[in-house]
Amino acid sequence: MTWTLPEPMLATSVPDPVLLPGWAGEPKWDGWRALVSVEAEHIMMRSRRDTDLVASFPEIETGSRQLPDATALDGVM
Repeated sequence: MTWTLPEPMLATSVPDPVLLPGWAGEPKWDGWRALVSVEAEHIMMRSRRDTDLVASFPEIETGSRQLPDATALDGVM
């Protein structure tokens, strides 16, 4: 079965930073928004515009090899 990355979540401005119970948030930092996927020892790292970022961030590729199979991360680098 081939697994594909979900669409990235984009930052949304809110007037009040208080979160509802059970919700989580992160501050918007300047940087690269990316999705990282680990599947069958294959690392995929894509920007929100679907640009391959693996060659640009070899240290993240190396660190991602320690993650379990079928892991997906969405965040800012």
